[in-house]
Amino acid sequence: MNKQRVIPLIVATALFMENMDSTVIATSLPAIARDIGTSPLTLKLAITSYLLSLAVFIPASGWTADRFGARRVFSSAVFVFMIGSIGCALANSVENFVFARILQGMGGAMMTPVGRLVLLRSVDKSALVGAMAWVTIPALIGPVIGPPVGGFITTYFSWHWIFLINIPIGIVGIVMALRFIDPIKSDNPEPFDLYGMVLAGIGLAGLAFGLSVAGLNLLPWSVVASLVAIGAIAMTLYVRHSRRTNSPVLDFSLLRLPTLRASIVGGFMFRLGIGALPFLLPLLMQIGFGLSPFQSGLVTFGSSAGAMGMKALAARIIRAFGFRYLMTVNAVVSSVFLAACALFTPATPLMLILIILVVGGFFRSLQFTAINTVAYAEVETAQMSRATTLTSVNQQLAISAGVAVGAFSVETTMWMHQASQITASSFAPAFIVVAITSALSSIFFWQMPDDAGSEISGRKVAAIASRKGAEKGKEKAATKTASETTQDARDQRLG
Repeated sequence: MNKQRVIPLIVATALFMENMDSTVIATSLPAIARDIGTSPLTLKLAITSYLLSLAVFIPASGWTADRFGARRVFSSAVFVFMIGSIGCALANSVENFVFARILQGMGGAMMTPVGRLVLLRSVDKSALVGAMAWVTIPALIGPVIGPPVGGFITTYFSWHWIFLINIPIGIVGIVMALRFIDPIKSDNPEPFDLYGMVLAGIGLAGLAFGLSVAGLNLLPWSVVASLVAIGAIAMTLYVRHSRRTNSPVLDFSLLRLPTLRASIVGGFMFRLGIGALPFLLPLLMQIGFGLSPFQSGLVTFGSSAGAMGMKALAARIIRAFGFRYLMTVNAVVSSVFLAACALFTPATPLMLILIILVVGGFFRSLQFTAINTVAYAEVETAQMSRATTLTSVNQQLAISAGVAVGAFSVETTMWMHQASQITASSFAPAFIVVAITSALSSIFFWQMPDDAGSEISGRKVAAIASRKGAEKGKEKAATKTASETTQDARDQRLG
């Protein structure tokens, strides 16, 4: 089998398992809480503890892959995630359930960045766009189909199965990884930055956890603000520390690369806006329009349909327009379709909503593919593990911030209108806010070089080669003319 096609599918399967699991649980919380004898509000700790575990352990993923080998770490991460899934299914108390979710987070923290590292080290740069298209789809499909799948399984079977379905998927992923992924690891792994790991862990945990619970009314605002402040202080201390060490767990010096900087900064803003969509849209459908979770999931599935339609066209589109121009324009186009959700009312035909979501999903998926691919255009092979760790941390914070901004916008709208209950009109300003945030990312994409990622996209390579050939031809012609002139002068001088 062709590794250029198999390895993206292996990584995509693992990421799909993680994304599905993290979203289906939201629908099943009431049933789980009732079964283990607690309240759904208390059980929201299961969601936040998972995010906390991700934030703490992601910084160590790059060093771990270099030290023990990406194939071994990736396979082990899938296995740990499976053990955590079994623990969730067997949990009979809040403590056991939260512990199992933390274990899942440990596995997920290694699966995402190490899986991307496996992809980068196994696939040629010329085929990277197509490979990233496969890997991007799980991140888009999981949050959309997770709620209806979770609701269907919980309603007609048992909530335990939403975790147990991970087991066969995980087993297939491990077997395929051990068979097709090469055992590549660094010959000279760098020393582990324990002090930096502690600072980065505290900083990321405070920021991710604080932003995640900001819109859940789970903790008082004073506690949320304290968590975010502690996280910000710890990250500031870490940045100072990273400048004095040769092996930082999060290497911010990589931001000097224009394409990676645009992917990190611009990608954060784009993901912040788009990341709020899976949070806002189901609430609008269910609370604002009165649809059931299953009906809501069928409507919002349109985003995933558009994403899958993009897969076959992404490489051609990027090759035709180039990363810089495409990402700048497409960020605005994607944001327009996101803002269109503010126009949805209970009277809006569901078919029109579905069309807007399908087309918007196409452009959003195209943008994610471009962002995830161009990030590594200028990264050297020895720096790949650091780059994947940095991008994974950035994505996690962007998603957490997106949910927080979306929830805060809804609450602010309710406060301004002195409303005690959420209605369909409460969501319109939130969609506008996150759409504007996503559109502003185009500023950072436009700052990339004109030929950014040309080696990956294939754009202008022929033109550049032709231009270089023409220049060499001119040089040869000039050399030949100079030689002939010199020969004539010498002949004349000799009579």
